[in-house]
Parts: sequence; C-alpha cells; structure tokens
Amino acid sequence: MSEIDLSTTYMGLRLAHPLVSSAGPWAGRLDRIKRLEDAGAAAIVLPSLFEEQLEEESTILDHYLNYGAEAFAEALSYFPNMTSYNVGPEGYLDLIRRAKESTNVPIIASLNGVSSGGWTSYAREIEQAGADAIELNIYYVAADPTTTSAEVEQRYLDALAEVKAVVSIPVAVKIGPFFSALAHMVRRLAEAGANGLVLFNRFYQPDFDLESLEVAPHLVLSDSDELRLPLRWIAILYGRVKPSLALSSGVHTHEDVLKGLMAGASVTMMGSALVKHGVEHIRNVVSALREWMERHEYVSVAQMRGSLSQRSVANPAAFERANYMKVLQSWRPEPVALVRRLSG
Repeated sequence: MSEIDLSTTYMGLRLAHPLVSSAGPWAGRLDRIKRLEDAGAAAIVLPSLFEEQLEEESTILDHYLNYGAEAFAEALSYFPNMTSYNVGPEGYLDLIRRAKESTNVPIIASLNGVSSGGWTSYAREIEQAGADAIELNIYYVAADPTTTSAEVEQRYLDALAEVKAVVSIPVAVKIGPFFSALAHMVRRLAEAGANGLVLFNRFYQPDFDLESLEVAPHLVLSDSDELRLPLRWIAILYGRVKPSLALSSGVHTHEDVLKGLMAGASVTMMGSALVKHGVEHIRNVVSALREWMERHEYVSVAQMRGSLSQRSVANPAAFERANYMKVLQSWRPEPVALVRRLSG
C-alpha cells in the first residue's frame, strides 16, 4: 500500500497532519513550545492575550479574575496575577518572535476579548512579530437583560472586521455554541472574512462552595463525550461555508480525530488531553491515526474528510430532529430494574 498522506490545509496553512495544540498555558513558554513541536504538534496555538492586558485596566482584570475565572477554556486562574505575569503585550510579541525563530511549525496567536476597541488593532503587531495566523476568541456572557441577541452577534462581527482590517494573515474565530441560529451566525462570520472557525469554545460554569458560601471556580477537563456537539455542527456546516473548520473540545484519542475529519474538520485541536497525558500524547495519537487509516485502506486525510458530513450521509436528518427522536426511542430499561419492577 502507498504511503499514508496525513497532510491537511487549515486556513491556507499546509500542515503535516490534522492534530493541533489548542490555546492554553501548555504553550506559554518557549521551552514548552519546542516540546510540543518535538512531540509532533502540526501547529501550535499560543495562550490568549487578553483584552484586559492590552488595555492595562487592572480593575477590569481583577473583576474577571474573581468573577467566573473558570468560565472559558483558557481560564485566567492558570496564570499568575498581573504583577508577576511576564507575558504581557511585549512579552507576548517576544514569545511569537522566538517561537518562529526556534520552530518549523505554524504559530497561531490568540486574542481574547469582547468589546469593540483598540485592543483589536494589536493584531497588526502580532502579524509583524511573525505569527502565521490569529485565533480571535470572543468571550461574552450577555448577562444584561436589555442586551439583544442581535447586539451580541454584532460584537463578534465588529471585532472580526476590526482585526481583518489591519492584518493580511489568516484569522480564525473561536465561538461558543450558544447562538439561536448558529448556522446563520457562522455564515455571517464567513461573509465578514473569517478564514477559519473553531468549534467550540469550552465554557466552564462557576460552582458554589457551600462551606465559604462563595461562588468558586471549578476546573473540569474535557472528555471524549464532549466531542459530539462540535462534531454535529461541523458535519452540518461542512460544504456550506467557505472558512476552514477546526474541531475543539473533546479531542483525546485517534478515534476522536477520525470522527472530526469525517465530519468535515480540517484540523482537530487538543488541550485537556495534553494536561492529562502530557505532550507526548500527540505522537501516540498521530501514530494510532496512521495505523487505523492503513488498516482501513485510506490513503489520505483528504479522502476521508467530510465523508460523514450531513451532505454525504444517506440520512441527513440524523443530524437534526430525527436523531433526537431515535435516541429517545432507543432507551430500554435495564433487565435487573425491569425484573424488580415486575416482581414488585
């Protein structure tokens, strides 16, 4: 059999395979970035540079550190407090420069914010520092009852437009699943110039500490079960929108990668699995991916990509209401429980 071609293209970037290290503290230092490359990461997304850091508004940063700090995947509690956190705006640019000088894989910077303003113009400096692409992570909880869904969507579109206006490198938008009409929102982001869409941002929820009677952060790492939501939407969106699709949340095994590719993802992004198993897990997953493809006589990633998307399967309704009904109808009581009920 001919050599397996694992290569893929994400936002125009040619990658050796479809497994990318997602944004997180595991890539916050040059030595860690080198370890990720040595372990086989096809591309590396740097930790987010936050809007609050760029604006140097310590009071706002303190608010986000203490209110819902675990609300998103690149949780702020991973980082030291602002007085000792040495990867601020200038440090971040220096990290990009050194990473590009020391590695041969694409380096994707990450900007995390919510408001429309000058923070997005920092994207130009990120491009000048050598980043191959930018991942725009727009995190926003619409807690104000007077804010409309249209206003929330416009925040995303405005931030994307501002970044696209100042850079020529590709820009991906990382979003959550909580839009009333997600497919329509994705189409609008595509029309606004998004080169890639990362589905989905993993939103953590605050917990209650019953001893201190306080709202407390509670970090829970993902597992493969969380793959299903982004898998469904990538399968629905594949072939309908132009931007590259990246699957994030729940990527732990080579089976997860395969499912993402068959849904239509160009790349799959791994984060929690690196925390659980270490960066060498990348090499193991890529090796298992290659072995599976060889056993099943696939010659390339391109061959399988989108093969189980909505437009490719025999029953497209499986991604919509039909699946909901079948799941409910598939439930059967456990035999022991049924015997007890009958005997009672």
